[in-house]
Amino acid sequence: MPSSPYDDSLAYHESSPSGKISITPTKPMKTASDLSLAYTPGVAGAVLKIAENAEDAYRYTSKGNLVAVISNGTAILGLGNRGALASKPVMEGKAVLFKRFAGIDAIDIEVNTMDPAEVIRTVELIAPTFGGINLEDIKAPECIDIEQALISKLDIPVFHDDQHGTAVVVSAGLLNAANLAGKDIRNLSVVLNGAGSAGLAIATMLLAIGCDKDQLLLCDSKGVISADRSDLNRYKIPFARKTDRKTLADALRGADVFIGVSVAGALTPTMLGSMAKDPIVFAMANPNPEMLPSDALKTRKDVIMATGRSDFPNQVNNLLCFPFLFRGALDTRARTINQEMKVAAIEALASLAREPVPEDVLAAYSLKELSFGRQYLLPKPFDHRLLPTIAPAVAKAAMDSGVARVTVDLKEYEKKMERLAEELGK
Repeated sequence: MPSSPYDDSLAYHESSPSGKISITPTKPMKTASDLSLAYTPGVAGAVLKIAENAEDAYRYTSKGNLVAVISNGTAILGLGNRGALASKPVMEGKAVLFKRFAGIDAIDIEVNTMDPAEVIRTVELIAPTFGGINLEDIKAPECIDIEQALISKLDIPVFHDDQHGTAVVVSAGLLNAANLAGKDIRNLSVVLNGAGSAGLAIATMLLAIGCDKDQLLLCDSKGVISADRSDLNRYKIPFARKTDRKTLADALRGADVFIGVSVAGALTPTMLGSMAKDPIVFAMANPNPEMLPSDALKTRKDVIMATGRSDFPNQVNNLLCFPFLFRGALDTRARTINQEMKVAAIEALASLAREPVPEDVLAAYSLKELSFGRQYLLPKPFDHRLLPTIAPAVAKAAMDSGVARVTVDLKEYEKKMERLAEELGK
């Protein structure tokens, strides 16, 4: 029988011990004295302290560096609703990324229900264990309701990465693409194809970084989201515009930017050909983008192109955001991840791509040279500078915006993140 394209991955996951994560003690556990401190009777001291003051949980337990990665499996990658248990390999992978790139302990939790109210209640009940909640692979629009409800109920960061991680990285890439094209972000004509949770989050974030709402057209499977449509849900209505453009092709005539979180092949050569000079195309449908970079370049030599894939330049990868955003949020004990923190992450990520690329980063990708330009809009995931660049920016925004419960010295914190990045890279 022919081999499966997943054979290598299956062997990777199955090799002993199965899966990708384990629990490692952080304190000595070799003597009877150790045991008496870690458990009974010594642990009673920490119990009494926390009972008196809940904030002491950050002092005496792992809460402050622990994130729950939660899914109900209703939208797993590009595989659809495969159930809660089937999401576990992905959630374990997310937990590994938190640890490898930001030193954050994370545990995956698969919630076996499709009822948003049950997901909300489950997370609410287990939230005291954690310093933050990362929601993942939950289908739209329920994911929006779940996240908003949990943000209102909990006093720790809640972040649906499929929405906001994508929005942060897209926005950073767009800032740099506009810079290269010599275009002002405030004057860009933007067409966003795909009005699910990611598309709506991207649209919201684009407005936060300066895009003009009157220059933004959002499209779904039925065409342009216009003010004369009567079939719009409450999430799409705020983006409805008065326009006589009905189709994606109509919307793209003269547009500066196409951002796709939709389906393979949605962008045709004719549509691309109708766009403005130096068109910016972020085609992020996975595994196959709205248009392949090779086809885009055949149509327009002046196109600035990004996709969601690692085998093409300019991958829009959420890994460039979520570990470092959470690191800054956890270290300031932020009550939430707000818009100011996301914008700070965007600006830090965009600025890092404009810096000279160190030799060790080039070596990690077997490259001789790499510099800011059309083939390099965003940093590479194994760039050790991501942590000391983004986490302090997020921490500062948390403190400045009033959601931080502790204050950090930013100069010392940046040095701490540099040391952590070096240790994680060994």
